[in-house]
Amino acid sequence: MKGIILAGGSGTRLHPLTVAVNKHLLPVGAKPMVLRCLEKLIGGDIEEIAIVTNPEYVSNFSALLKSGKKYNCDITYKVQDEPGGIAQALSLCENFVGGDNCTVLLGDNMFDDSIKDDIINFNGDCKLFFKHVPDGFRYGVGVFDEENRLIEIKEKPKNITDAYCAIGAYIYNNSVFENIKKIEPSYRGELEISSVNNIYIKSEEYKVDYKFLESWWTDAGTIESYERANLYAYDEYSSTI
Repeated sequence: MKGIILAGGSGTRLHPLTVAVNKHLLPVGAKPMVLRCLEKLIGGDIEEIAIVTNPEYVSNFSALLKSGKKYNCDITYKVQDEPGGIAQALSLCENFVGGDNCTVLLGDNMFDDSIKDDIINFNGDCKLFFKHVPDGFRYGVGVFDEENRLIEIKEKPKNITDAYCAIGAYIYNNSVFENIKKIEPSYRGELEISSVNNIYIKSEEYKVDYKFLESWWTDAGTIESYERANLYAYDEYSSTI
């Protein structure tokens, strides 16, 4: 199993915090966001991890994490030259993953649940993770049938509030890279990870599993959600002292 942290983007929704700093290097509690993601992957016994980011920020991530030796892993840095969507950023890791499976985390997704067992016991084609949210229109959300089977991911559906969003954590086998090549850019001009996930969900060829998170989760990509992430992290810290 290889690990991938997607940490690109311009972070415009977090301005002015991100004018000079990549958002994934901002602290959540006492740790930079990216370090929290790294710990999730290392907790799943992943030893080889790629970080995908903008060219101007590679040195910043390298200054923080270096080779990964301190964290008992080997870190590779990949450059996303220009924004093209989550799936496009993931595609840059095809050679890195090779014939292995991969666990992919979006660098601004903060969550408490352990995914160690999900990583270690993965034996399918795709595993997704969901969390109940009151603002489903902001996310890719799961559509489930009467038997609670996942039948589709809808990307940022209008007027949807109460929903289960597909959080930024995904486990794939290496078929993901061929499936990325099958999709077309969305109306935003990006290769959407929801489009990739729908290939898995809607084809009988693939084995898809999913899990609902039990503890807290938030993205940290807006001022409001970044504050929420820090409040969760503070509560987490306070409970240990």
